[in-house]
Amino acid sequence: MKSTADLISMKNNDRIVMVTAYDYPSAKLAEKAEVDVILVGDSLGMVVLGYESPVQVTLDDMIHHSKAARRGAGNTFIVVDMPFGSHHADVNEGIKNGIRLYQNSDANMIKMEGAESFDVIEGLVKAGVPVCGHLGLTPQHFGITGFKMQAGDTQQAEKLIEDAKALEAAGASMMVLEAIPMDLAKKVTESVNIPTIGIGAGIHTDGQVLVYHDVLQYGSDRLPKFVKPYADVNSVVEEGLTNYRNEVKSRMFPSEETTYKKRVYE
Repeated sequence: MKSTADLISMKNNDRIVMVTAYDYPSAKLAEKAEVDVILVGDSLGMVVLGYESPVQVTLDDMIHHSKAARRGAGNTFIVVDMPFGSHHADVNEGIKNGIRLYQNSDANMIKMEGAESFDVIEGLVKAGVPVCGHLGLTPQHFGITGFKMQAGDTQQAEKLIEDAKALEAAGASMMVLEAIPMDLAKKVTESVNIPTIGIGAGIHTDGQVLVYHDVLQYGSDRLPKFVKPYADVNSVVEEGLTNYRNEVKSRMFPSEETTYKKRVYE
């Protein structure tokens, strides 16, 4: 398994491949594909729990899903999200929640959205908790920012660069850059000494992350602009389930080959 130091050393040397996965089977397949990092994101609220946003996701949800992912990927570095409201309101409460998540999730690192929690990050790092930051589009703030490109003008771009440097100074070991212009992502990547992971941020980041279900078109019907699907699981699953339904209705299943044959009653 890679360590935090291994990931930092990959900056400027190798591309970091991250996949967002939420459970045992998806994490197991991600590990078989030899991805570098699995992110158990709070996007699970929308992708696997059917919520409208990640706002309803709880700390217990994140712990539950991260432990499931760890059981599927025992040898892959796992990052787990701090959910909405768990680290913004109060520094001490944020540190307490971060320690709880790190202790109980079996993850190697926790991730925190936004640029409002530098004191929490600093406290967690002092306590021995590795932290990944997240700038640009931060879905927990969608009610204010919307789901759209961020930092589209010079003033916003300069603020994001300042925030990235502050994240590093607070002790973050890695950061996700989401839905920002490509040239800005390049500038941020060159301005910090920790790896940047892009999602909708162009080619110049140190790595890339996409959601498992989007990459495979598994249960996803609307893909963001920055997603490239690499398979179409939806059509395969629909065909398989339809075939199963038809065979049950027509009494083709179960067949002789799928039936126990020992005689118990005459």
